[in-house]
Amino acid sequence: MITEYIRYRIPDERFGEFEEAYSRAAGVLAQAPQCGDYELSRCLDDPACYILRITWTSAKDHLEGFRGGELFPAFLAEIRPYVGMIEEMRPYERTVVHGNGGRVPSLYTWAGGTEAFERLTERFYELVKADELVGPLFAHMDPRHPRYVAMWLGEVFGGPARYTGERGGYAHMLGNHLNRGITEAQRRRWVALLADAADEVGLPDDPEFRAAFMGYIEWGTRLALANSQPGATPVRQAPVPRWGWGVAPPYQS
Repeated sequence: MITEYIRYRIPDERFGEFEEAYSRAAGVLAQAPQCGDYELSRCLDDPACYILRITWTSAKDHLEGFRGGELFPAFLAEIRPYVGMIEEMRPYERTVVHGNGGRVPSLYTWAGGTEAFERLTERFYELVKADELVGPLFAHMDPRHPRYVAMWLGEVFGGPARYTGERGGYAHMLGNHLNRGITEAQRRRWVALLADAADEVGLPDDPEFRAAFMGYIEWGTRLALANSQPGATPVRQAPVPRWGWGVAPPYQS
């Protein structure tokens, strides 16, 4: 992904028409498969200054896919009167320095931290061992396995990177699934038992948390299913995923 920033200086008497034009142009961006998202902002200290931010899937997709595609003429027709008012138009790429501020708590914090995830996995694997469908997959489970999975979940949901530091990160977790031949029925039971355990140990049940939590569980188990099949060739080196709230941040009155 790249981010394009376009800085405009718009005369006072044209503020309204400029924003209306970009409201129409935004309809074109919303149709463009090369566009991730967009935002038009206006400076509080210097109201004549506007900045448009657009994320593109790649520089090539932007220049060849969008600008060379059938949608661009309609976009240009809306913003053409303001092209001469552009002061800067440049693409940028993200660095490793990024993250969230403290206003929105992590899923890890919202859940109750390490203790909550350890409570969850202890109960979960009690249910797993007693289950006829998924129990055989864990017949020779290390007694410390629930704690290790709690470390993984804690890191995924925004807690300390202990699984990376103490257990080898993504590559180690991947190795636990290779050639296991997990079935879809087993995956679904695994998900259901984890949801039951979350209820039993009192993990937060607000819609926002559970939607994000179960969203990761669905994604992660489907990935594990695919990686476990004989002959699968998954990516071997990757960071532990970091899962956030998505489109529904926590409700805080």
